[in-house]
Amino acid sequence: MIARLSSSASILHIPRLLALPRPPRITASLSSFHTSSRTAMTPKVKPAARVASQRKDVWSIVNEAAAACETPVINLGQGFFGYNPPDFVLQAAKDALERVDCNQYSPTQGRLRLRQALSGAYSKYWGRTLDPASEIVITSGANEGMLSAFMGFVEPGDEVIVMEPYFDQYISNIEMAGGTVRYVSLHPPEKGDSEICPASEWRLNMDELEAAFTDKTRMMVINSPHNPIGKVFSQQELRAIAELCVKHNVIILSDEVYDRLYYTPFTRVATLGPEIEDLTITVGSAGKNFYCTGWRVGWLIGKPHLIKYAGAAHTRICFSSVSPLQEAAAIGFEEADKEGFWEDSKTEMLGKMARFNEVWKELGLPYTEPDGGYFVLVNLSKVKLPENYNFPSYVAERPRDFQLCWFLIKEIGVAAIPPTEFYTPQNEKEAENYLRFAVCKDDDVLEAAKERLRGLKKFM
Repeated sequence: MIARLSSSASILHIPRLLALPRPPRITASLSSFHTSSRTAMTPKVKPAARVASQRKDVWSIVNEAAAACETPVINLGQGFFGYNPPDFVLQAAKDALERVDCNQYSPTQGRLRLRQALSGAYSKYWGRTLDPASEIVITSGANEGMLSAFMGFVEPGDEVIVMEPYFDQYISNIEMAGGTVRYVSLHPPEKGDSEICPASEWRLNMDELEAAFTDKTRMMVINSPHNPIGKVFSQQELRAIAELCVKHNVIILSDEVYDRLYYTPFTRVATLGPEIEDLTITVGSAGKNFYCTGWRVGWLIGKPHLIKYAGAAHTRICFSSVSPLQEAAAIGFEEADKEGFWEDSKTEMLGKMARFNEVWKELGLPYTEPDGGYFVLVNLSKVKLPENYNFPSYVAERPRDFQLCWFLIKEIGVAAIPPTEFYTPQNEKEAENYLRFAVCKDDDVLEAAKERLRGLKKFM
């Protein structure tokens, strides 16, 4: 089966390609270069503190472990899609490449056609017409959009409230702007070690949240549907959070990149009322919407007094974003409803989630049933790691989920992500038995992964 699958476009060789993008000979020479560069570095030549961390990050650990395996590893760790965008979007990209105007600079605010298409797609949720000229800016992916928002409003010494677990880029983006992160936890279900629980049971303690606000609080990040939990915050939860932000005059950065993949009622924060909208910047992603994470087309939506300054930061960060793919995304939004794409994409992803989660039921391993997105958190507290297993030091010193991750790669042949990477040290115990799996892959990849994961039986 593996030999057949390894020739598929999105499957088993991806981890090796990610880990080793160049042939070994070139990699070796680069390693030598970096070694000699470090040796030659003088005290006058040193990195800025904001990028100087020497701790090995989770992506390096996972990719290096996968690359060292003799048998290619099935990568369910990273949230890239294992298949192409829909044909009507892919064709739009090909056509755009033939046009002179699409191969030149876009306006810094983004191509007008895409801003108009986004206005057409989202105005119905806002209950008014979003102005493409002053309330939407196109960014180089959602991540650059968030960096632009932080750069536009956060000064050194300002505080930004972030819920943990968090998307790891939030932290570096905030710190790049000079901000300080204040953390509040989404607490896991009490029975998460023993029962399948809905994502809605991950709870935010509102007293803990209110205590996090200070006179230095400038912004708060909300992520719904949530990565990695899959929680879709209820309207009641969002209103309570947003009212605290209004009370303290705090800008809300609402990360809604999975806004087309929700399986329970979904509320957009900015639509909760005029005072809340006045403080809310909404983040979106064509990559998540149309299965093209490599396109790096995102956007921010907000009132003119917010978009003006986030857009000014965007101009200074990258000036403008990739033109032909903006055009293709615009056509995607223009055609999506007629193609029935949004409902089809939800139905397809729910099917993948159900298909993949069958294996956890077989094994008797509990997981968090997602309300949205394409990740599933699985609790592996029942998996017993062999005593004296030879973990590298940079894995052995991390929480148990890193050891589970390494073990699954080496012994099972499946890569997942340890979620304590998205926690502060004081709260990482809450997630040390979980791993995050991405199901946005072809069905045959998911079936191959399930077959390998059945190998966990002998370690339970």
